[in-house]
Amino acid sequence: MFTHKLIHAAALIGAIAFTQAASSQVARFGFGSTATPEELSKFFSIPPDGRGLPPGSGNATKGAQIYAGACAACHGDKLEGNPAKGIGGDKLLGGRDTLASKAPVKTVESYWPYATTLFDYVRRAMPFQAPGSLTADEIYAVSAYILGEGNIIDKSAVLDAETLVRVQMPNRDGFIPDPRPELFK
Repeated sequence: MFTHKLIHAAALIGAIAFTQAASSQVARFGFGSTATPEELSKFFSIPPDGRGLPPGSGNATKGAQIYAGACAACHGDKLEGNPAKGIGGDKLLGGRDTLASKAPVKTVESYWPYATTLFDYVRRAMPFQAPGSLTADEIYAVSAYILGEGNIIDKSAVLDAETLVRVQMPNRDGFIPDPRPELFK
């Protein structure tokens, strides 16, 4: 937690310095533009409390359609992964209660502590061939599909900025909290 906050603070300081430098370059050279808060938001992760989640919503039915077209080639038709195809698509479901075993299975269902992490990861890194190409509605929908298939949420649930943060992930309490004080909030 502390390391995440430290990295976040360093990135924010860097972004501010970059924005200030860009502003002075725009004035000095007469071209370019100052980065907007929306442009800068792409460089910061969504924390567990959901700060920074965009407007939009999605459900598992729509998510299944998007998943079939954008995700299944790597992650399998049933979220089972495709490592045999040499494309490294990780398994997304299963693995509950395996983390302390000799063969842990780290999936969204078994390992990830917050649903906001799923949203943020899909937003930034997926699909593999076109990261960042999905809309907020599509990301909410794919997240609803994955979480619904993992029996983490009801398959009829609609995810948005308010409901996503309320999702209780199976391994939410499976991490040791960092007792050091937060320096950056």
